[in-house]
Amino acid sequence: MECPHLSSSVCIAPDSAKFPNGSPSSWCCSVCRSNKSPWVCLTCSSVHCGSYRCDDFVVNDTKLGLVQKVREHLQNLENSAFTADRHRKRKLLENSTLNSKLLKVNGSTTAICATGLRNLGNTCFMNAILQSLSNIEQFCCYFKELPAVELRNGKTAGRRTYHTRSQGDSNVSLVEEFRKTLCALWQGSQTAFSPESLFYVVWKIMPNFRGYQQQDAHEFMRYLLDHLHLELQGGFNGVSRSAILQENSTLFASNKCCINGASTVVTAIFGGILQNEVNCLICGTESRKFDPFLDLSLDIPSQFRSKRSKNQENGPVCSLRDCLRSFTDLEELDETELYMCHKCKKKQKSTKKFWIQKLPKVLCLHLKRFHWTAYLRNKVDTYVEFPLRGLDMKCYLLEPENSGPESCLYDLAAVVVHHGSGVGSGHYTAYAAHEGRWFHFNDSTVTVTDEETVVKAKAYILFYVERQAKAGSDKL
Repeated sequence: MECPHLSSSVCIAPDSAKFPNGSPSSWCCSVCRSNKSPWVCLTCSSVHCGSYRCDDFVVNDTKLGLVQKVREHLQNLENSAFTADRHRKRKLLENSTLNSKLLKVNGSTTAICATGLRNLGNTCFMNAILQSLSNIEQFCCYFKELPAVELRNGKTAGRRTYHTRSQGDSNVSLVEEFRKTLCALWQGSQTAFSPESLFYVVWKIMPNFRGYQQQDAHEFMRYLLDHLHLELQGGFNGVSRSAILQENSTLFASNKCCINGASTVVTAIFGGILQNEVNCLICGTESRKFDPFLDLSLDIPSQFRSKRSKNQENGPVCSLRDCLRSFTDLEELDETELYMCHKCKKKQKSTKKFWIQKLPKVLCLHLKRFHWTAYLRNKVDTYVEFPLRGLDMKCYLLEPENSGPESCLYDLAAVVVHHGSGVGSGHYTAYAAHEGRWFHFNDSTVTVTDEETVVKAKAYILFYVERQAKAGSDKL
């Protein structure tokens, strides 16, 4: 039963608060018994978990604004500490001759203009995806050039709104907060940006990501792209956002990949088309179906799963080509996936094969590192060799003869890496190329790195950009 006073609540941090009964186990939700992210009512002391499971998600204040005063006081303390820490770091930077935030270009030393993203509590999964997308130039520039949208008026203008589930979605715009976050990166005006406004919108419209537990970066990326796509289609305040720049852009002109309706910048850049061929092994009937995709999820072949590092000598190294071949090779479906043959009028054994009918401008490849066993979800920690330049996708096309000599070549733009053993734990970072240099994004820390370091990473998600100009002939 919900607490009638729940609109006046405050979060109790289980890892830092002093618990009255001596143990955090006594502070658990009265509905679902979870002790993660508990919220206690300031009127009657009823405890709820703050998650969507018991429909009690609140981030509100008392009528007198007491919690806001506490927030402001804590923010002032944090700002003071941050200012002192920044001053100390500036002194160290001035006195240091070797600093990872400085880069020598043509004999002169320049500061890195990249901006990190603060971790808001296990939000590294979000930070790694945002940094990767911010370095896909055509995608990022589209959002940065969108006009700003004023979401709040009157008394709430300029003030942060703490949303509840009872409020309508008309108050928030994922596109707008995404745009503001991208604009804050690569300006060089600050060392780290806090994406809290974007995170609150994510909580609002993506219930799966509420709370502060570790999440799957690939799952977040798909939800993010899908919701950006849907909001761009519908527009905001009755104005279609995808149509704003369309008059002066050819981005949408050749795009035939429409997922859930009309094309947007999401499908125009990430959208491709697969042809799925299924053949009945009894009568030989062939069925063809075209499926749009925003990314391809690739299995790591079982014969490579015991090979953890590139330097191990027990057999050949798994390559991205092996994963792509495994995805597109002819496969006989098992007994649990029998094909309903329309000629035989019953389910029959069959084979399946994928062809790529249309390649996207940005090819996103997800390596399936997490798989379910009988009781838990394990991680495949195999090193997969991948190219920085010249990934050739021509041999996976349905009609390769219709493609130009270099229209199927892709160069790496970003890599998301998962460090750790499980999907619900560990840490995410990202490598990305910007203006010819490689950077490592580890939440609020950004450092210059080199190609040798990047190629040694155990990739989880790879972003390849279609090659535009004629370059070298190196291929995968």
